[in-house]
Formats: sequence, structure tokens, C-alpha cells
Amino acid sequence: MRQATPPFHTGRRTVLAGGLAMGGLWAGRMGARAATPETVPQPPSVISSPPRQWGTDAPPGLLPDPDILPLDPSFRDLVYGNANLRLAWRGGSWLEGPAWNSEGRFLLLSDTIKAVQYRYLWENDAVSIFRPYSYNSNGNIFDRQGRLVSCEHGMRRVIRWEHDGSCHVLADRYNDAPLNSPNDVAVHPDGSIWFTDPGYGDTIVEGHPDAPGGPANRGGIERWTLDGEVVSQSGGDRRQEDHVFRIDPVSGKVEAVLTQQQLKDPNGLAFSPDGKTVYVISSGPGPGQNGQGGDLHIHAGDVDNGTVRNLRPFADMMLNGQQMGPDGMRTDIFGNLWCGANGPLGLCGVVVYNPHGRMIGRLRLPRGVSNLTFGGPKRDVLYMCAADALFTLQVNTQGAAPS
Repeated sequence: MRQATPPFHTGRRTVLAGGLAMGGLWAGRMGARAATPETVPQPPSVISSPPRQWGTDAPPGLLPDPDILPLDPSFRDLVYGNANLRLAWRGGSWLEGPAWNSEGRFLLLSDTIKAVQYRYLWENDAVSIFRPYSYNSNGNIFDRQGRLVSCEHGMRRVIRWEHDGSCHVLADRYNDAPLNSPNDVAVHPDGSIWFTDPGYGDTIVEGHPDAPGGPANRGGIERWTLDGEVVSQSGGDRRQEDHVFRIDPVSGKVEAVLTQQQLKDPNGLAFSPDGKTVYVISSGPGPGQNGQGGDLHIHAGDVDNGTVRNLRPFADMMLNGQQMGPDGMRTDIFGNLWCGANGPLGLCGVVVYNPHGRMIGRLRLPRGVSNLTFGGPKRDVLYMCAADALFTLQVNTQGAAPS
């Protein structure tokens, strides 16, 4: 779930693109200039010369994969030594919200710019249109009854598709004010649905700005109703403060579990397998905000009867002296947290923390990862969204359901 990354003084898309200069989906020749400190392994990698190639026409990869980097012996138990990181598909604009459908045995993806949802088949890498217009959907998840829950930037709401094909609006307002642009979503074991509501989708490209005079369109220059007959009638028109919300599974009431004052600019969201801990990413400022924004850290809180207590730092996302930008994340069955990492080429990709907040491993990719999930019939394939591309990795663990 994209966010600003102030330490690099560049836009989110530039940061996530990593090293895709020269237009290819592989890294440029950086040689010794990209050398990393001795604390991180330095085998041939995405920053090697000649550069590693990606795609169906690429030569066979080395085994073990030099871009799968154990930083702790425990990480070796989570990866499969005979598996390579691979480019599975490239063809979106900005991919987000990967979610595995257990019954249909496919991966659902959002394209926040094209405003479509894709269906990816794990057996043959085939991709087709799942929903031709999704109102710039971002985060997705299938709940414990197998129903699709989606966050929509364009309509500024969270919806659920019922088994009969009807659409049910779960949340579109709080305190009689419209939501911002619901971003990431997770299902708690008690059946409640939690989601973050920053303003990253309150833009022309991935949703719509505020009506003139609103925080995300203060000057009133942006024409917020273009290409949006329904949006102009039903979509929110003025952003509010950012929150983390909980939708009660019985009453459907939308409650704020974290405010902007408690945690700035909430983005990625995940639960521990037992649901006792919630992880929330604090990102950079969104449209309509002043100041620095969040701290680019992962925070953890204790879940207590639908509330969050003892909110605390979990991981600072520092790597080799660089402040990485965390985005989407998911937990595996052992409680490890797999998180998309955005930053310089050679560091960006995925970082993995154990339940105690220790970074135990990372996956080095030619660009940052916006979001990820576990899928496949055994939930043992890691799917990683990175700009217009989808990467995969066979792992030796399983995602905590639902994913």
C-alpha cells in the first residue's frame, strides 16, 4: 500500500521502481558502487554484473538463489533451497491487494490505476480480468466465509461481495464524515474486519481528489468529478483524519481503534496467527496533510476485546543504515512477519521479522514490493506485487489464514 518515503526525496513510484532504469525488468550494472556492509551477505544478485535477468526467457537461476538472504539460521527453515525468486507476470499498472481465493484456487490482484481487478492462476501464470471496473480498489481479503472484501479508493469505502453476487457496503463514513481512501484490510479471528484509512488514494491517478476546498484539493484546481458519474454522487468528497477502523462482525458498527494521534498515517495491516497482536505500518504523509507524517516503522499492539492496547514499536525498518519504507505485510503460521520493503536497489524487496521483532531474512528484488500474501493450495507460495509485476517464491512455511 503505497506511501511517501521522505528519506529518499523522491515519489513513491520512483522509490518502488528500484533500479528499473533502461526499461528492463532487471537491475542496471552497478558493480562495486552498490557494495553493502559486511553484516549483509554479498553473493551475485540483482545488483551484479552482468545483471540477473527475469522472465520466462531468462536462463536458469542459480541454486541456492543468491537473492534469498538468510540473516539468522532460523530463516533457512522457512525457505525452500531448490526454489528461485521468479517473475510470474508483468502487465499491470500498479498492482496491490493480492488475496488468495481458496475455493476458486486463484489469486486476486487490484490495479489501482487502471481500476480493474485481475485473476491470476497459479498453475500456468494465466491472467484474466476478474472485475472490469473496481473503483480503484486497493486492499483485498477473503473473509472466513470466503467472501471478497475490498477497499475502494474511488468510492472511499469498504465493500463485501456476497455469495449471491450482491455488493454490501461495510463502511463509507465515520462520525458522519466520508472516509479517505481505505487501503489495507485484515480479518480478525473473531470475524471482525479491520482496515486502514489513509489518504493515499485521494488523487487524480488512483481515486479522486477532494471537492474544491477540501484538504486534498485546497486550491480547487483539480476537477474531482471527471470520469466519475457515480463517484460525484456517492463517493466521499472531503478527507478526514486518518484512522485504523474495526467493523464489528455482529452489529456492523464502524469503530476507530487507532487515531491519527495514536499512530500517524496507518498503512499496512496484519494480525498474528492467534489474533492477539495487530501490526500496523506508519507511513509518510498523504495528500492534504502537512508535516513529515509517520515514522516508517512497524508498530504492534495487543488486541483486547476489539480494542488496541500497549501500542509499541515493533521494527524500525532500518537496513544497512538506510530507512526502508514498509508497505503491505502478512504473517505466516509461525508468527513471522513478511513485509514489503521499498528503498535503494540492492536493499528493496521483502524483509522478514520473527515474532520478537528480529530481522531474520530478506528477499532481494529489482524493485520494492507494495504488498504480498501467501497462496497456492497449500498456502506455501509467496506472491509479491511490485509496481506492474508479480513475483513468486515457493517457501517452506504457510500463510496464516485468511490471506
